[in-house]
Amino acid sequence: MTMRSDPASFSRYASGYDGVARFLHWLVVLLIAAQFVIGWTMPDIHKGTRPDGLIAWHLGVGATLIAAVLVRIVWRLTHTPAPASLSPFFRIVSNITHGLLYLALVVVPVLGWANASSRGWSVKLLGVLPYPDIAPVGSSVGHEMGDIHGVLAWVLFALIVMHVAAALFHRLVLKDQTLQRMLP
Repeated sequence: MTMRSDPASFSRYASGYDGVARFLHWLVVLLIAAQFVIGWTMPDIHKGTRPDGLIAWHLGVGATLIAAVLVRIVWRLTHTPAPASLSPFFRIVSNITHGLLYLALVVVPVLGWANASSRGWSVKLLGVLPYPDIAPVGSSVGHEMGDIHGVLAWVLFALIVMHVAAALFHRLVLKDQTLQRMLP
């Protein structure tokens, strides 16, 4: 596979991301959407709550999200897309927003994982491959991570809203090709 950083290698995707990057982007979008729906509808978690029903789904989707985000980060670090045609201001704003999105996409699920570990709950990829515990059972810090997880989930939601609004701004106001970079 040719690395995307070589300008001579740009072919069909000269103005956008390659198929793997787009697949990973939309997979993460679907997983995040599922997490928000599950998170909003699952019961509150208290001492003694068991990881059943929607809580089990939230753990499973979260484990899948962690794996997908890690693969996406590795792919992005090793496959640089063609640069977007942005003004210096929009390039800076874009870089900051994307950096914050990636940070939140890592931190929010990891905090949830720490909270699950502190409760003695198993986090498994696809319900099969167990993730290691990252907080001791009964850890007060691990329990606090659950509260921070919930707050930062709203920060992630706000970043996503900004990201979507920016894409629509590029499409509807600036009428440039920025949005098309991530579309099939």
